[in-house]
Amino acid sequence: MGLYGVMTTSVSGMAAQADRMGTVADNIANVNTTGYKRASTEFATLVPEARVIEYTPGSVQTVIRRGITEQGGLSYTKSATDLAINGNGFFMVQSANGAPYMTRAGSFVPNSAGELVNAAGYKLLGYNLADGDLSSIVNSAAGLTVVGTANLGLRATPSTAATMQFNLPSNAAVTAGANLPSANAATASYEGKTSLVTYDNLGNEVILDLYTAKSASGTWQVSAYNRADAGPSGSFPYSSAALATTTLSFDNTTGQLTSSSATTQTVAIPNGGSLVIDFTKSTQLAADYIVQAATVNGNPPAKVSSLEISKAGVVTAIYENGTRVPAFKIPLVNVASPNNLTVLSGNVFSPNSESGDLQIGIAGTASLGNIVSGALERPTVDLATELTTMVEAQRSYTANSKVFQTGSELLDVLVNLKR
Repeated sequence: MGLYGVMTTSVSGMAAQADRMGTVADNIANVNTTGYKRASTEFATLVPEARVIEYTPGSVQTVIRRGITEQGGLSYTKSATDLAINGNGFFMVQSANGAPYMTRAGSFVPNSAGELVNAAGYKLLGYNLADGDLSSIVNSAAGLTVVGTANLGLRATPSTAATMQFNLPSNAAVTAGANLPSANAATASYEGKTSLVTYDNLGNEVILDLYTAKSASGTWQVSAYNRADAGPSGSFPYSSAALATTTLSFDNTTGQLTSSSATTQTVAIPNGGSLVIDFTKSTQLAADYIVQAATVNGNPPAKVSSLEISKAGVVTAIYENGTRVPAFKIPLVNVASPNNLTVLSGNVFSPNSESGDLQIGIAGTASLGNIVSGALERPTVDLATELTTMVEAQRSYTANSKVFQTGSELLDVLVNLKR
């Protein structure tokens, strides 16, 4: 080989340093890319078969490595859909053509369809809790769907449970049967009236009027009417009978409900289900009629106002009326050898035979890290290190070029010997 071998070796050295400069350029260009993992160049010698008579120079080759398992620092934001992973694992995302990939770039924002998409255009995948919790699948992306608000839409919750805690005056007069509220007569007499706002299956507001009247010593009648059926005066007679009537029995000594008394009332909500009103804590004492506490569940139609994401990856939809509904669960994935993943454009990774197969799990379990909402993972690039590497690569490239130049000059000398 001789001088030609020297020149060939120096060319491979220049090519290797060019590769090194390429990784430096790539790292510096991505110094602000969320979740970017620094690339580095490693060198390996290529040695030809040794000969006794003369030395044959070898060459050098480069191997590009990515520090995929290196944890980047966290940068906190004001967006709940900005996600970072503190520890091991990757988010599962989907490209525009539906192919699944892995990424640490969690800068997700809702697109026009309400789907969470990161800066590279990849959609976040998770389990839809409306379809059941499928997070037990550990080796496949089956069951994953795009996370977003597209299918959450308006939500109305019918009223099903209420509590009513009132005091009924023990000294009240007994009302004659014909004048009890349950008789629905114009002459109806009652001790107290309280109205509750409830909601039917469609989210329509249904106002219930609850009347209480003393029917005997220690005995009270509670009748519920639909306000929409009230007469011109806003009260009796109603155009329809009472939706429900319940009798409460109190101990005249303690003022508490007796053990044999009814404690609840079931009211059939028009165009809805059944509302169960709990009277357990009501009393009969020598005081005025007063409602001490009243609660009703249910809500009118409301749209999603925001999303909340826990460290375990549970996405909770928060509606305008304050209703909170668990909607998705975001899993984390990992492989046996993350540093051997195939690196693709868009800061995503794909498993291969060297990295091992996908293992899907829940954040915070096994060896997987936690999900941090309102944060992004910074790139693992240190500018000072990259600039130092750049100078080293420049010097080494120059030195290799000098070897090539010297070899070329020696060839000129060899050729000129004939002259």
